Amino acid sequence: MKLYNDLTRKKEDFVPIRPGEVSIYSCGPTVYNFFHIGNARPFIMFDCLRRYFEYRGNRVNFVQNFTDVDDKIINRAREEGTTDREVSDRYIEEYFIDADGLGILRATTHPRVTETIPEIIDMVHTLVDKGHAYVVNGDVYYRTGSFKDYGKLSHQPIDELLAGARVDVSEQKQSPLDFVLWKASKPGEPHWDSPWGQGRPGWHIECSAMAKKYLGDTIDIHSGGQDLTFPHHENEIAQSEAANGAPFANYWLHNGYINVDNEKMSKSLGNFFTVRDVAKVYGYEPIRLFMLSAHYRSQINYSSENLEHAKAALERLYNFKNNLLFLLDKAPQQAPTEAEAAVIARLPAYRDKFIAAMDDDLNTADALSAVFELVRDVNTQVGAEGASSALLRAALELFEELCGVMGLCQGEAETLDDQVERLIEERQAARKARDFKAADAIRDQLLAQGIALEDTPQGVKWRRV
Repeated sequence: MKLYNDLTRKKEDFVPIRPGEVSIYSCGPTVYNFFHIGNARPFIMFDCLRRYFEYRGNRVNFVQNFTDVDDKIINRAREEGTTDREVSDRYIEEYFIDADGLGILRATTHPRVTETIPEIIDMVHTLVDKGHAYVVNGDVYYRTGSFKDYGKLSHQPIDELLAGARVDVSEQKQSPLDFVLWKASKPGEPHWDSPWGQGRPGWHIECSAMAKKYLGDTIDIHSGGQDLTFPHHENEIAQSEAANGAPFANYWLHNGYINVDNEKMSKSLGNFFTVRDVAKVYGYEPIRLFMLSAHYRSQINYSSENLEHAKAALERLYNFKNNLLFLLDKAPQQAPTEAEAAVIARLPAYRDKFIAAMDDDLNTADALSAVFELVRDVNTQVGAEGASSALLRAALELFEELCGVMGLCQGEAETLDDQVERLIEERQAARKARDFKAADAIRDQLLAQGIALEDTPQGVKWRRV
């Protein structure tokens, strides 16, 4: 597999530290609100990367953190008259509701900052002892000038970073690029005891400590949104490599931005949407398919039209799966025809095309194309008369295999409630008695309830509309 490594700015062969094992650290949410569609993109794309590694036989140690102490959390708690812990606990629960809806697998570990304080303090202490950090009035700052490779991820020299970076201004800092590792406590804020007094961690040090705790000094892949490249990931590299004396991550993967109706997503523009709100309109799974339909490094444009396209495409996949399941239940156990055997012989080529696309820097767009080509090919052979069980079973197994890597069409076959089942049976009885008026009335009644019926040689089929 080849991955585009932002550290070297080129596509490289992926070689894990330990053969057959892959370690991934992917930046998670700050839990003070529902996450938005911009957050959803890295969550979905790097979940797909994890799924693909596992599909190819690797054991993946996937760590995604929760930042559960932060100014935004503190402010939300004050607004609500509650505690920061209650806010973070609530929005972690809400995260899992949306993540489950999007088909995002649970990480191997979901560490929380508040559960990693001893490791954070230990890393800060190491940086102070090594001369990479300094203490001012209970605050601890990282001395960027002490790390000769600072800027190697964003590929900018320190002079340019100084000129253009958005950095916190503080008279306490020795350089504008220096960043806080430990903040002295303020009244009413959560705090912990440390060698420098009571305080709480800075943002960047949290991920370094959690990655070290659960993955070791050097990890295979660090991933996240493009907006995190500088300063967050740049600072992670500086503090981790200075503290640990080892490379931090061998491959850095960043997904591209999401625009909304061809404009940058922004609360000030009023085009800022949470996944929860979008899912109420389109459902969760169309959001996942929409994200996977473009290469992860490219920009992607969110719009109602594009979500409708994704919803329609997903419906085609489910119709294909449900049709195969329906026909397979009725299919005779017989040898495939010559034409069917030719389709069965072609099926491995779709797997090969899928794997080639995914091996080429996680090209999910081309991988999905292989799935839709499979669907079209099989549909040309499987008509209203059905097909042999051999073809149906081979096509269904490959379809579910590839969709499993994408995290699509994973739901169990939908069932109908008893009342609807009885209406379908009554309609069948009316048709058998040639009472077509009654049969049509039942069909129209079910259609009004969002259930369309189709009469086939194998029996009546139904689908949601």
